[in-house]
Parts: sequence; structure tokens; C-alpha cells
Amino acid sequence: MTTSGLPRGDGPHRDAEGRRTPRETLWGLLRACHPGPTAAVTALTTALAVASGRDAAGCALVAAAVLAGQLSIGWCNDAVDAGRDRAAGRTGKPVADGTLGPRTVWTAALVALAVCVPLSLASGAAAGTAHLTGVAAAWAYDLGLKATRISWAPYAVGFGSLPAFVALGLPGSPWPVWWAVLAAALLGCGAHLANVLPDIPGDLATGVRGWPQRLGSGRVRALVPVPLLAAVCLLVLAPPGPPGAAGWAALAGACALAGAGLSLGRRSPRAPFAAAVAVAGVAVLLLLAQGTSITALPPGS
Repeated sequence: MTTSGLPRGDGPHRDAEGRRTPRETLWGLLRACHPGPTAAVTALTTALAVASGRDAAGCALVAAAVLAGQLSIGWCNDAVDAGRDRAAGRTGKPVADGTLGPRTVWTAALVALAVCVPLSLASGAAAGTAHLTGVAAAWAYDLGLKATRISWAPYAVGFGSLPAFVALGLPGSPWPVWWAVLAAALLGCGAHLANVLPDIPGDLATGVRGWPQRLGSGRVRALVPVPLLAAVCLLVLAPPGPPGAAGWAALAGACALAGAGLSLGRRSPRAPFAAAVAVAGVAVLLLLAQGTSITALPPGS
């Protein structure tokens, strides 16, 4: 595979006439797009758009733009990482195992990226620019930043851009409040740590030395809940007015989940990750509960 253009070759899986079947290609593309994270990020951002008061057409545009962006990011990631995935023996990767050729996935990624641009800008220039900045950050991660000390930055920018995309797409293009953007960025950092944790040994073996890989599995396992808990604290304490009983309960529950994950981690290596997912779920629910509170007045108003 080359980085200067489309890779050569398109894999060995063909029908009786030497062609890959459409069904096989579609199934492979679905597997290669990182369907879990793609669906989760799309659903979260769409739900935030609904909670913020965007109309049905606006919510549909948000969903379509975020889906296109996430598809492009996932396909780019698998195309770039095919060689390392093969070297690390990772199963379930359609490009690495030859189910799809790199050219097919690169083409899908570029088409999805091209579609993402007008879909993002359909919510307005400011909103579209915010979303496309996040997508560009994610592509930068795939294309090289993942192997650097600032591998966390694209996740922070990408997740932080989502409430900005939703808020700026509302009538009058109101700015998002700072704490919603920062909480989303912290969720992104937590997602980065949790996502990389299982792959650290293979990444180190193939020369990928991003922030989590440099920390090592033990430190990352302990660190995963920290940015997530920080996001929960922001979403409970930063909005105007005193936190309600539900907010305090959410904060206490998130702390209890994080503590349980660290305590049980000595017996089960999966416990900290499961606890981190639960804490992230609390933060997401708090963000959605803010609804129209994620916006501030536009400059000069």
C-alpha cells in the first residue's frame, strides 16, 4: 500500500467470472467502517440535535452529515492500517484478511468524504465548518497522528466539534457553551484511551507509539475513567444554577462505577473498560439532558 495514491491490487475474493460480488463488497464495507462507533456517534449527535430543538429536516441533515463523516473516517482507518493489522494478526478486518482490496475501501472513504462536505454545509457555513474540522482531525489521526504523542488531540477536536455542529446549525447560529464542547472533548479523550487499550501490544509490535502506547496498558487502564469523570463533573457543575438531585446522583453513580472498575480490575482485565463505558453513558445522558442549554448567544447579540 502506498500513501501517495490509491493502493494497487483489489484482493483475491472474486465470483466465478473473476469479480467480487456486490453482496460481498457491501458486507465487507459494512464491517470495515467500524460499525459500532459509527452508529454510536451518529445516534448521539442526532439525539443531541433533537434535544436542542432542531426541526425534523435539520435533524435528518445532522444524521446524514455525521454518518457520512464517520463512514469516511472508518474506511480511511482500515485502508491505512491494513498492513499493520495483518502484521498484528487482527481478525475481522476486511482489508487485512483480503475480503476487500485497499482500492475499494479508499474509494468508499473518498466518496463518503465528498458527500460529507455538502451535507455538513447544508446546516450553514459555521456549522458545516465546525463539523468538517472534526472530520479533518479524524482523518489526520488515521493518516499519521495516531502514532504521535498528540494522538489524543484529533479525538478531542472531533468529539468537541459535534455539539458545536448542532448548536451553530440552529436559527441565528448561536455559539455552543464552552462546557458542552469541553465535556465532549473529554469524552473523546476517554474514547481514545478505551479504544486503543486492547490493541496496545500489537501497536507497539508494529511501531505505533501514540499517547496510550507510550503510557502502557497498566497506566491506560487506570487512566480511562479520568477524562470521562471530568466530563461528568463539567456537565453537572458547569451549567447555570445549582445542580439538582438527579445531577448529584449521576455524579455519585459515575464515581462509584469508576471506583468499582479500578477495584475489580485486579481480578478481571475487562472490568475497567466496562466501567469506563458505563461512565461514558452517564456523561452522554447528561449532555442530552441539557438540550437547549448547549447554546449561547452569538457574538454581538
